[in-house]
Amino acid sequence: MKLARRQFLRLGGAAVAAPAILRIAVAQGYPTRPVRIVVGNAPGGGPDIAARLLSPWLSERLGQSVIVENRPGAGGNLATETVVNSPADGHTLLLITSSNAVNESLYERLSFKFLRDIAPVASISRDPLFMLVNPSFPARSVPDFVAHAKVSPTGVSMASPGAGTTPHVAGELFKMMAGINMVHVPYRSGAPALTDVISGQVHVYFGALPVSIAHVRAGRLRPLAITSATRSEVLPHVPAVHDFMPGFEASGWFGIGAPKGTPSEIVERLNKEINAGIAEPKMKERFTELGSLAFVGSPSDFSKFINAETDKWAKVVKFAGIKAE
Repeated sequence: MKLARRQFLRLGGAAVAAPAILRIAVAQGYPTRPVRIVVGNAPGGGPDIAARLLSPWLSERLGQSVIVENRPGAGGNLATETVVNSPADGHTLLLITSSNAVNESLYERLSFKFLRDIAPVASISRDPLFMLVNPSFPARSVPDFVAHAKVSPTGVSMASPGAGTTPHVAGELFKMMAGINMVHVPYRSGAPALTDVISGQVHVYFGALPVSIAHVRAGRLRPLAITSATRSEVLPHVPAVHDFMPGFEASGWFGIGAPKGTPSEIVERLNKEINAGIAEPKMKERFTELGSLAFVGSPSDFSKFINAETDKWAKVVKFAGIKAE
């Protein structure tokens, strides 16, 4: 009787341990084929650049090709849906962006729930924006801009690459905290938005450094402030909005996610390799040149950050009454 009971307990223990052993075995053999990073933006944009900077490093460290696959559409939701519906084995990853946090409240009907269906793997970088105006605009500082907007009968106009984009919600956060009116002028992308600010057709644009730095250096745009809490190494003379409006912070940011249920051992390995890549001097220098700030942390750290950003932008979306286009 005792022997049978011992055998039963051994068998029960083996049954409980089997899934864990299987997960470890899968993780140890990972990856067994090329890994793809799905990007919800067209080639050449910030998310695409981040993925393509990271992919050669990961290819070398993982011993398999890491392919960047661009699937633009629906504000990045098409790419997210692709990854959500992929096997949870670490071979299909998502280039997570700040848009994913905004989309949670912006889109009412999606086939997935981002916070539920995507497992955060690793953060990569934070990309502050610059508050840009035409050099002929009368304001030369954030306080000047706010004062001008408050006395202007119609307020000022604000360009963006489209409703719910990071430049748009950053501007709406500024509008909310400053208590001013800014008329939103949406475009289909950042290039025509910048063009119209340069020509003086629109007053202000909250733009990323990589696409605006050449115009700033050529004197075609004047940066009033940076939207991060600290100044940029690239343009250290430009103050932060935070200096005049305590608590203000708005950045684009990038990271890597995987389908929910991906073995924790695979997630941890990817996190370790990505963190090492971001700390590698040449890659770190390249991100700095683009105006990006290295953003290193654990999967748990990234998860907490995403949740905080989702809550923050939900309040802005509600305040501004933003609707998906």
